[in-house]
Amino acid sequence: MHNVRSLVGSALAAVLVCLVTAVPVWAQATTGTVAGRITRAGESTPLAGVAVSVPGTGLAASTANDGRYQMRGVPAGPQTVQIRLVGFKPVTTTVTVTANGTVTVDAALQTSPIQLGDVVVQGASRAPEKVVEAPAAISTVDPQVLVSLSATGQLPNALGAVPGVDIVQNGVNDFNVNTRGFNSSLNRRVLVLQDGRDLAVAFLGSQEWYASTQPLEDIGRLEMVRGPGSALYGANAFSGVIAITTPTARETLGGKVTLSGGGLESFRGDARYGAMLGNRSAFRVGAGWSRSDTWARSRTALNGSDIIGEYATSDFTVPTTANGRTVIGFSPERRALNGQTIDPTTGAALGDRAAIRNYYGSGRFDSYLANGGMITLDGGASINENETLLTGIGRVQVTKVLRPWARAAYASDRVNVSAYYNGRSALDPQYSLRSGAPLEEKSNILQLEGQYNRNVLGDKGRVVLGSSVRSTMVNTSGTLMNLANDDRSDWTASVYGQGEYRFNKYLKAVAATRLDDGNLFTAQISPKGALVFTPSERHAFRATYNRAFQTPNLSEFFLQVAAAPPTAAPLTLESTLEGFFNQIRASPAFAAVPIPASLPWNFSAQTQVQALGNANLGVETVDGFEFGYKGELTSKLYVSADVYSNNLKNFVTDLLPGVNGAFPSFGLTDGGVNVPATLAAIDARFAQLGVPASDPRRAAIPQLLAGYNQLLAGTSVLGRNGLATLPNGERAVVLSYTNAGRVVERGLEFGVGYQITPALKLDASYTFFDFDVREQAVGDILLPNTPKHKGNVQLAYADARFDATTSLRLNEGFRWAAGVFQGDVPTNALVNVTAGFRPTSWIRVFGAATNVLNQERYQAFGGAVIGRRILGGVSTLF
Repeated sequence: MHNVRSLVGSALAAVLVCLVTAVPVWAQATTGTVAGRITRAGESTPLAGVAVSVPGTGLAASTANDGRYQMRGVPAGPQTVQIRLVGFKPVTTTVTVTANGTVTVDAALQTSPIQLGDVVVQGASRAPEKVVEAPAAISTVDPQVLVSLSATGQLPNALGAVPGVDIVQNGVNDFNVNTRGFNSSLNRRVLVLQDGRDLAVAFLGSQEWYASTQPLEDIGRLEMVRGPGSALYGANAFSGVIAITTPTARETLGGKVTLSGGGLESFRGDARYGAMLGNRSAFRVGAGWSRSDTWARSRTALNGSDIIGEYATSDFTVPTTANGRTVIGFSPERRALNGQTIDPTTGAALGDRAAIRNYYGSGRFDSYLANGGMITLDGGASINENETLLTGIGRVQVTKVLRPWARAAYASDRVNVSAYYNGRSALDPQYSLRSGAPLEEKSNILQLEGQYNRNVLGDKGRVVLGSSVRSTMVNTSGTLMNLANDDRSDWTASVYGQGEYRFNKYLKAVAATRLDDGNLFTAQISPKGALVFTPSERHAFRATYNRAFQTPNLSEFFLQVAAAPPTAAPLTLESTLEGFFNQIRASPAFAAVPIPASLPWNFSAQTQVQALGNANLGVETVDGFEFGYKGELTSKLYVSADVYSNNLKNFVTDLLPGVNGAFPSFGLTDGGVNVPATLAAIDARFAQLGVPASDPRRAAIPQLLAGYNQLLAGTSVLGRNGLATLPNGERAVVLSYTNAGRVVERGLEFGVGYQITPALKLDASYTFFDFDVREQAVGDILLPNTPKHKGNVQLAYADARFDATTSLRLNEGFRWAAGVFQGDVPTNALVNVTAGFRPTSWIRVFGAATNVLNQERYQAFGGAVIGRRILGGVSTLF
């Protein structure tokens, strides 16, 4: 393992050295300059971020805030200049460049609604292609949506209009994003990549959305691929892939400062500056800070009044046994939120909650090569404080954590090579609020990946080939994993390839496969096949098969953490029974009754209640079949429809007692002792002797039997005994994981968009989901944690000075079961509104309101109740 880690580290260092020392050489004596100003047609308003390029030379520039650009080193002679900006008609012109001279190319761009046939995506094939030809259900997010929501810092909400997507908010910045069912407290079925860098946490494999190191408005392109994606992306692209592509440094020249604040005592500040270094290099630096109160509330009251009060606004009622439902997970927490203390008598939290605070800084350097390639060095770090996360063992508060990262990459038309580092370090202990235990974690991920693609067979075909190697290090100092498996390094490696062949201009076939292997799971092969029929540039039909897998995370493999406070009940019962048996043994009248010499239980004064991982877990798999259509019915109306059927197998269960033989069951019956039978024999002898039931000795028997049964019930889930013997011989109540279950799920995702006017657009979606459980483990609850019906409507307007969006997201109520929390999630209707106004080309005043109707609901059972939040601010360019 150390050799693998050393290999990855050496490879990363080699890539960094090569990229830093790669200096392009180009001729100076026979070049000139192209310069100019780009404005909006009819208004003369300058346009920033317009891409200006000379095809075939690797030269490009981007307009600054005043609409001006300058591109040096352009070869002398006739040259073609292309000018492009999303939402505007592209301009192409031919000029003659003179050596050491400057030629002016100005342009006034006309707005143009994006046509479906013009949209280019990369997420479905890891290479550029038209969205109508993509062999997967894929959607893009309008950049204006990211700008509108930037003040909130909540990227998941930007995906609200994408058909089929579940967005579950558990706190101010704690989100689960999923698609096609079987969401969880820490969802990792959707792989999230930023510029190819996996944003997941090494220990859990899930995302921490609050750790972003740039504001939403600077993200660039956001795509979402729905459905299994392991054939190209490997583990955990189980239900989909979110691909974030940030702008190059020359696309964000000049300076920008944004300040915002408002509801929930929120404040946010972001600053960015970018500049060219010569004509072939550029840099960008940014920094920001945010703070807010939290939606989370302490749940420490001994009588449970705080959680009942918190959920009272969310149509929550405590179920009774008559309705057949059980609420699990709301025993009083032992630790209050940071900043608060606990009343020793009532358990109520006292004082004010500490604010959520986030700090970040980042930088990027790009070198643009003469062959059209680009070298990138970027990195950053964030510090995040006091966010409360919903997890399988209950809520966890992240007191203070550092998240550094770095990336080096080379990209060209055919070759892409990248290496990245992600780190996470708990600067202060994290706390399990349920048990009160402090949790430490230091982890990092190192990955090296290369990819090659090219057209073949006279451009009728294309191949994409790639491979990667990853090393992961995690150390929890014994607070989350047992010491025998803690402070560990693990590795994975993969190779993948995709080929496509176009039989004619209407029909193409796509086939892909990937092999993943690692030291924690058996090798996995993930195939994919698709047929795409495009009768015209405006219509496409698709049939797809995909296989994907999800590996258990390190927590599921090696977890060791207190699941509840220790209990004295086992030793109390043992001592009481021993005393009773000793009293009976002393009587000659009971000589014929088989009473063992002693109880071989050996409980401690305090029996630990432990949640433990299972190192023998296997991967979850899904086989998916899908049919889809994308089309422009008119120049203003487009629709998409996808139907699918998935077969999911080998789920990793929630924590269950005594599963899979991971720990030898103690069961209170080992060593030949059978307490109920022994007590029954003693009671029968008392009856033969004529001892009345009121006799204290005989009256103790039903009490002892009730205590025995109560002990079993108190240390079990759904009647299964959790008492176990640990490898060191210690007795404990143990909850652990196993693989079990098979589910068939099916669904429909329908989306429609209508360009009412060039400035006004309507988008709507409807999603239907259903499932059948074919197999499941005893005591486990397999629920998709998603509504059967949900929908979204979004109306967006944008012109030169004003922009606004209104969205309505509807979710039918559903049953939730994940980790310790099991209960009902109510129906909700969330309305979000944003607006922005530009009094000048360099100032934008804006507002954003989430949950405008203040419909106070929790979106995952156990999560915080989310209320209204109204923010406002100003952004200025310089």
